[in-house]
Amino acid sequence: MSTQKPWLAAISARRHGTGRSSTATWIAEAISEQIADGLLRPGDRLSDQEIAPVMEVSRNTVREAFQILVKDRLLEHKFNRGMFVNKVPVEALPDLYSVRRLLECAGVRAAASTGAALDQVEAAVLEGEHAAEDGRWDDVGTADIKYHRALAGLLGSPRVDEMIGHLLVEMRLVFHEMDSPREFHEPYLARNRRIHDLMAQGDFTAAEKELRSYLDDAETQLTTRYREKDSTTARP
Repeated sequence: MSTQKPWLAAISARRHGTGRSSTATWIAEAISEQIADGLLRPGDRLSDQEIAPVMEVSRNTVREAFQILVKDRLLEHKFNRGMFVNKVPVEALPDLYSVRRLLECAGVRAAASTGAALDQVEAAVLEGEHAAEDGRWDDVGTADIKYHRALAGLLGSPRVDEMIGHLLVEMRLVFHEMDSPREFHEPYLARNRRIHDLMAQGDFTAAEKELRSYLDDAETQLTTRYREKDSTTARP
């Protein structure tokens, strides 16, 4: 028997999940989680023929899930080639970061007025720090996604949670443009900790200022990397 792909094994473990609104939605969520966890990368090919038996559903149901993910900009269909994990274009970065600033900074401000617990923010910080200590830099990226989701989650809005969740899965695809996960993520670990600590001390104004600077720096860094790759590819 051939060795199963890690991401396929992960979604297989969810095939008996409950509480889903539809089977196609459930499969789409399972695939999205593998993108968020970094197991599926831009350019990876997905096959309904491969996924259907693992998930114990029809190929048509998997195709429905694919269409949900195409709408969410996580997959793209290439004519006569099949379905692939999408590469987020550089032109999308300003919009992605604009929405992130709105939602994450609003979460910090909301915590100042509501006294929302910072448990999930702190848990994500610790998860990232522990992963870094073990040299698991892809897991640091996963923890970073959880951290920023937790910041927006301070608003206490299920709709915001859903919105930031979709957006941060796209961001995980963007992170893959950085050739070295450690080089990219390591400098932000201390900044994640600082933002949490400022909030824990009650200095939400400073925390929001630090977060805005953080997001500005990350956007600039990623945009620069995209441009460098594009210029290298364009050379004869």
